[in-house]
Amino acid sequence: MSRGNQSWLMGAWLFITGLLSSSAWADTQLNLTKGVTAVSREVYDLHMLVLYICTAIGIVVFGAMFWSMFFHRKSKGAKAADFHESTKVEILWTAIPIVILIAMAVPATSTLIDMENNDDSEVTIQITGSQWKWHYKYFDQNIEYYSVLSTPREEYENQNGSFAGNGNAKNDNYLLEVDKPLVIPANKKVRFLITSDDVIHSWWIPAFAVKQDANPGFINEAWTNVDIPGVYRGQCAELCGKDHGFMPIVVEVKSPEDYEVWLNEQHALTAQAADAEKASLSTSISKEELMQLGEATYMAHCAACHQPTGLGLPPTFPALKGSVVATQGSIADHISFVQNGKGMMPPFGKQLSLKEIAAVVTYERNAWGNDTGDIVQSSDVKAASEE
Repeated sequence: MSRGNQSWLMGAWLFITGLLSSSAWADTQLNLTKGVTAVSREVYDLHMLVLYICTAIGIVVFGAMFWSMFFHRKSKGAKAADFHESTKVEILWTAIPIVILIAMAVPATSTLIDMENNDDSEVTIQITGSQWKWHYKYFDQNIEYYSVLSTPREEYENQNGSFAGNGNAKNDNYLLEVDKPLVIPANKKVRFLITSDDVIHSWWIPAFAVKQDANPGFINEAWTNVDIPGVYRGQCAELCGKDHGFMPIVVEVKSPEDYEVWLNEQHALTAQAADAEKASLSTSISKEELMQLGEATYMAHCAACHQPTGLGLPPTFPALKGSVVATQGSIADHISFVQNGKGMMPPFGKQLSLKEIAAVVTYERNAWGNDTGDIVQSSDVKAASEE
């Protein structure tokens, strides 16, 4: 063999081995990522095994096909063999696929069993999908909160020319940032109980190899055990309505020591919130302060459906401007709608404080020209909820 041919073959061999190496596949954006959990690495290895098997099958089948077409073509005088019912061939092309399927089924079954085994979990968290946010509840800790997209609305709606060709670049976590991330400890098995308040959602964190549907009326389970502290991001992976694309997931993994510190901080914040809630019942707040807080609350939680202008998106999301509920209906009924929801509107009773509900009802009854003059206090919300 000539030196030129040797060099060509060596280069081809290096290219093929480099293409099929795990590191080369891991670096490309076209391939799966290995993740940060043992299960996610098992999933990655299973994916690569099946890819290698399928690639080898493709090379053998198409290689044999093109080789036969080229060297046994009619122009070279080749004649097709004349035989029927070859027992050896029948056995061969039945046995080989069975062996291949078994080679793929054994590791696949092992990985699936590991993914479903949530025994001996050390932390249990209930995850509830609610259009269009996530609610996290820590069992045995008296900690629960909502996690909502924190990307400013003017950015993703291109308001005021924010990103309309003026050179302002979106940040790396655009539409993947929330106000309150889910916090879990590293090197501990965390069990997730996943459900929904309304429609089907899907809680998906690629780095954990966790993707579980959140179905209303059902509880699905998943688990993870993250080795490396850090921030990991995902999204709702089930089309769930108008703002499906604005329902990100952020998980912050802390060391066990930092996680304990965070738990203590949350307990202190919960106690402070309870004290503030109690104090608000005996305090009268000015209309100006209620309108200011109400506008902020409305823009954060209501404007996605009812629109910042209060005109809504009829018929699915009715207008509040000039509506019977906000101008002629009783304050108690208005409070009930906000607290308990109605139709497609989710309940906000657990998400908002008494003061925030009072403020948003006051705002809706006085904004956009409604001008009822009504002022709602926390005590009014408390009284309405007890009726």
